[in-house]
Amino acid sequence: MTGRGLRAALAAVAAAVLAVVVSAAGTVVVSVVGTALPAWADAPRNWDVAALRLPEAQRTAQGDGVLVAVLDTGVVAKHPALAGRVTTGPDLIGGGARPGQSYWGEHGTAMASDVLKVAPKARILSVRVLWDDEDPARRRALKMTQDAQSEKAAHALANGIRYAVGKGAKVISMSLGTDEWAILSGYEEDTAAAVDYAVSKGVTILASSGNGGSTDPLEVDANNSVSYPAAYPGVIGVAALGPDGRRADFSQVHTYTAIAAPGVGIYSARNTGGYESVSGTSPACALAAGVVALALSRNPKLTPGQIRGILTRTARHPAGGYDPLVGFGQVDAAAVVAAAGSPGKPAVKPVPYKGKKYFGNGPTDAQMTHPPIDTGYLVIGGGAGAVGLLFLFVAFLFFRRPKASAPPPEGLPPPP
Repeated sequence: MTGRGLRAALAAVAAAVLAVVVSAAGTVVVSVVGTALPAWADAPRNWDVAALRLPEAQRTAQGDGVLVAVLDTGVVAKHPALAGRVTTGPDLIGGGARPGQSYWGEHGTAMASDVLKVAPKARILSVRVLWDDEDPARRRALKMTQDAQSEKAAHALANGIRYAVGKGAKVISMSLGTDEWAILSGYEEDTAAAVDYAVSKGVTILASSGNGGSTDPLEVDANNSVSYPAAYPGVIGVAALGPDGRRADFSQVHTYTAIAAPGVGIYSARNTGGYESVSGTSPACALAAGVVALALSRNPKLTPGQIRGILTRTARHPAGGYDPLVGFGQVDAAAVVAAAGSPGKPAVKPVPYKGKKYFGNGPTDAQMTHPPIDTGYLVIGGGAGAVGLLFLFVAFLFFRRPKASAPPPEGLPPPP
């Protein structure tokens, strides 16, 4: 073999090598070395496209006019998968990292690309509220250092939610949770209030259900803790599915899970260029957020409650209709878009109640067998009066009865 042929062969081998990295979150990232996949062109690798029925959904809606806030580690806006679609908001967590560094925007760039994979004409608002795994600031935070930086980090998520609402975001995607990010301590009153505020303003919020699950019952007991922000009321928790349609082993099992989406081997944009395969409830959340953007571009009048109803009603339900493994089942983007309707048309057709009408509208006039209401009052009043007179008559007779006479004194004759 010539030197040129040997170099070509080695290059081909290198292009096929997979570098596997396990993050602190337990999320497996497989980077394809030396390749630059065109955006979602490789159908076998992008099984999530078929699973969500994106081609059918995107024939009707593509996310036009919908701003999706990605609250994450930052987004590299110049990546080909994102170019022209990203507005960079503030860095609310700080720490010193800057765009261009390998530990800036690794997770966030991937998640933003997953949103746009589903809703290519939506816009992304990037708000940095987290540190990537390798960020030195994150390592310092894990040591529980109590300083101004830690205090800032504690309120970053709540501030990010409020900022996104103020900038007009209609969807907030939070691919994060207590188990993945040790800087989050669980339930926080400030964040819960921010979630309530966003929902009251008509913003739909989604969050990943968490990566602390397992198929081992003992491990589930140990690691399957409650993950926030998915567990906050008003947030749509998203579980992860594998290509077989079953819950991914790592996906946490909780009743706050509303729906599930593909979360294993999802090809996403890499912050340093190219694409990588990511697994976790993080991409599942981002893909589901993209589906919500499709629905809102079809019908901007949908409320967060209506969005939740459409997602859960149109999902491919598990046996029994719901379980804490996958919620109401796998998201079906095509069915969601169809159910969303369009402006001026109801998103969800009302289902008539078939039981007894204890409440609500009564029978029509033609079905009425009693007299009209004014005659009815006279009948009821007359009947009540008659009953009252009867009671008076009985009482009169009772009190008019003669009293028993006392016996006469001894020696006197009885009364005649």
